[in-house]
Amino acid sequence: MTDIDRYTGKRVHMIGIGGSSMSGLVDFLLARGIKVTGSDRDNSHHVEALVAKGVPVMIGHKAENVHGADLIVFSAAIHPDNPERAEAKRLGIPEMERSTLLGELMRGAETAICVSGTHGKTTTSGMIGQALMDAGLDPSVHIGGELDSLHGGTRLGSRELFVAEACEYHSSFLELRPSVAVVLNVAGDHFDYYRDMDDYENAFYDFLDRLTPDGTAVCWGEDARALRPAIRAGKRIVTFGWSSNNDYSPANLTYDDFGRPRFDVCHSGGTEAHIELRISGEFTVLNALAAYAACRQTAAAPADIAASLSRFTGVHRRFELTGVVDGVRLYHDYGHNPDEMRAAVSVAMKQKASRVWAVMQPHTYSRVKRLFDDYLTCTAAADITLVTDICAARESDPGDINSGMLVDGMRARGVNAVLTPSFDDTERYLREHWQPGDLVLTMGCGDVNLLNEQIGKHGDTPKGQV
Repeated sequence: MTDIDRYTGKRVHMIGIGGSSMSGLVDFLLARGIKVTGSDRDNSHHVEALVAKGVPVMIGHKAENVHGADLIVFSAAIHPDNPERAEAKRLGIPEMERSTLLGELMRGAETAICVSGTHGKTTTSGMIGQALMDAGLDPSVHIGGELDSLHGGTRLGSRELFVAEACEYHSSFLELRPSVAVVLNVAGDHFDYYRDMDDYENAFYDFLDRLTPDGTAVCWGEDARALRPAIRAGKRIVTFGWSSNNDYSPANLTYDDFGRPRFDVCHSGGTEAHIELRISGEFTVLNALAAYAACRQTAAAPADIAASLSRFTGVHRRFELTGVVDGVRLYHDYGHNPDEMRAAVSVAMKQKASRVWAVMQPHTYSRVKRLFDDYLTCTAAADITLVTDICAARESDPGDINSGMLVDGMRARGVNAVLTPSFDDTERYLREHWQPGDLVLTMGCGDVNLLNEQIGKHGDTPKGQV
C-alpha cells in the first residue's frame, strides 16, 4: 500500500488539473476509488474531457475550491501564493506535488521504465508503452501527450509494469524510482531553475542514482552529458547511438521521400531486427533505438518491439498534420526550445512543399534570454519565419526581452523573419502570402496549437482526408 491509497473514498483536489500530466493522473486516482475535483486557470480540451467523465472542474483559482478536500495535488507551475494553496495551508490540508503523486502511483512496480532527457521524452515513452502493449504485456502508462493507441496519455494496466515520462523541470524526476532509466540527451533547459549546465547535468546524476540496485541506465552513448551521470552513478549501462560501439545502433539506414527512416537494429555485433518508421526525422532514429533498448530490458520479444515501432504514428502535437487550408498543409509541433525547433524544421524540410513557413511561439522569458542566440538561427532552414509574442506561461514579463528583439536578431543573421505578435496577426499574414503547395509548421508548448485550430475553422480539410 502507498500513501495515496489512504485517500480511497476521500476527495483529492488537483490545482492545474487541465495540464497534460495532471489530467492523465486523474484516471489512476479514480481507479483507486478516490473522488477527484480540480481547478484550472482556463478551459481547455483536457478540462472538457474531465468534465465529460463527471469530474467537477472549477475555472479560476479560488480559495473556496479547496474547502472539504482531504488532499491537494498541484503541479510545479502552481506557486505557494496561489489562493487555493494558501487556503489549503491555512486549513491544514495536506499537499502533494504532481511528481510525488506519480512516484506514489509507480511505487511497488517490479519494472518501472522512466524516460528522461531534454528532448524526445513523450515520443519515446509513447513508443515504449505501445510496444509493450503490442508485445502482449500489460503496462500502466503515463506520458505528457496524447497517443491514439492509448486513447490519450494514460493507460491503466498492471501495477507491476509502469512506463512514465520523467521530467527534469524542478527536479521532478527525483520523485521516481526507476528500474530502467532512459536518458535520451542532456542538452540544457529550464534555466529559470538550474544555475548552469553542470547543475542541469547533476540533476540527471541524482535521477540515475535513484535506480534500483539491479536497475539499468539506457543512455545515448555519444552524448557525454547523458553518459557521464550514469557512469558516476555506478549503474549497469546500455547504450544506443549512431556508432556500432553502442549496444544498439542502426545499419543500412535510408530515408523515403518524406524523411521516414528505415534501418536494421544491430546488437552484439549482429542484426537483431528491422524497423521502418512512419514518423520523419533523423532524431526519430535515436528515439526508436532508445525505446527498443528499453523494451529489451523486459520480456518483450525483439520482433514484436520492432513491428510495433514500425506501426507507431506519433504523439499528438509532435509534427502533427492538423489539416489543409487553401492547398497549404498545416503541421504543429510541441518543440519549444531552439534544439527542438531546429529538429522540427529539419523534418518539415524533408516534406514535399513549395515553401516551408516556420511559426515560432517562444516560450518563457527566462528561456528566451538564456538561449537567445540559439533562437536566432534555429529556423534558418525554413523559407519564412513568423514570430509571435513570447508565451509567458508561469512567468511575469521582466520588461527586458521581447519577440521584436528576436526578429531583429534573426534578420541580422540573414533569416527571413517577420513579427506577427498575435494569432490574428499571424493568420492574416499567412493568408495574405501563402500559396498552394506551401507547408506551415507552428511550434511551441504554449497555446500556439490553437492557431492551427483557428485557421482550420475558416476552412480546412479534416486530418483523416489529407
